[in-house]
Amino acid sequence: MRGLRYDTRIYRNFTKPEAIQPLIFFPSSFEQVVSALNNSPEEYESSLELKERVRRNKDHKYVPTGLRQAFGFQVNTEP
Repeated sequence: MRGLRYDTRIYRNFTKPEAIQPLIFFPSSFEQVVSALNNSPEEYESSLELKERVRRNKDHKYVPTGLRQAFGFQVNTEP
């Protein structure tokens, strides 16, 4: 097959541990709110402050599905 060209360069750092960067995970907006309210997972459903924030932000911020259902909220996906 003429005309096909293969890249023969080899990425030699692929197997070196020092070349692999650690993954950094940032907390979601929900996790930040819960942390600011000092709520544990057991306190989520009984927290009035959290329920109010979920009600205000349920359509455009991340809220766990189980918590939305526990509070009885439906997500409005229409703009």
